Amino acid sequence: MNESSDVRQYAPATLRNRAPILKVLLSVLPPTGAVLEVSSGTGEHAVFLAPLLHPRLWIPSDPNPIARASIAAWRDHCPTDNLYPPIALDARDSVWPVELDKAPNPLSDWDSQRHPIVAIVNINMIHIAPWSACLGLMAGASRILPTGGILYLYGPFKQSGQYTAPSNLAFDESLQMRNPEWGVRNLDQVVTVAEAQHLSLVKTVAMPANNLSVIFQRVGLSIREVVE
Repeated sequence: MNESSDVRQYAPATLRNRAPILKVLLSVLPPTGAVLEVSSGTGEHAVFLAPLLHPRLWIPSDPNPIARASIAAWRDHCPTDNLYPPIALDARDSVWPVELDKAPNPLSDWDSQRHPIVAIVNINMIHIAPWSACLGLMAGASRILPTGGILYLYGPFKQSGQYTAPSNLAFDESLQMRNPEWGVRNLDQVVTVAEAQHLSLVKTVAMPANNLSVIFQRVGLSIREVVE
């Protein structure tokens, strides 16, 4: 790739957290199927994780065209046969592209019947997005994931309304200065929203730099809920 045309972006934190994230994903993801990454950012996680999670398929996405260009450039730089091109997906949308009967290009060759989405991965999004993005993420996961499917979140959280470290307080203040709709989320509130969408908290795992991995599982509907 010509350096002058290289649109790859870099997030320094990726180098620190990608191996710990991989370790958790290997322990919680279903062994086969497709993984949808919501808000893939630079694409560095996608190109690192996808080949190490083979034979699972990895579908990156982002609402930002600049981010999608970076993801595509990283994919070209580090090709692997189980990583799809990035798709335009905003977690707040009521219908995601992967829900359509015929997904728009570049997913025209994805066989959703043979390789259904069994997990959704979301790294470092809900604190740098409006709360509506978290709500949309949970609703989308509820629509798409099968019973037993996994939703994986990574990032900083408050627990029982308290910051887990002074650095998270400082980070939260800096986020809200940039955008009042952003901020470190209270894990209890996230869990409440998830449970309303039939996503049950499985466990949390302490991660580097006072972050958490938060794992939810899609639970089946009761007979009463199906009737209603």
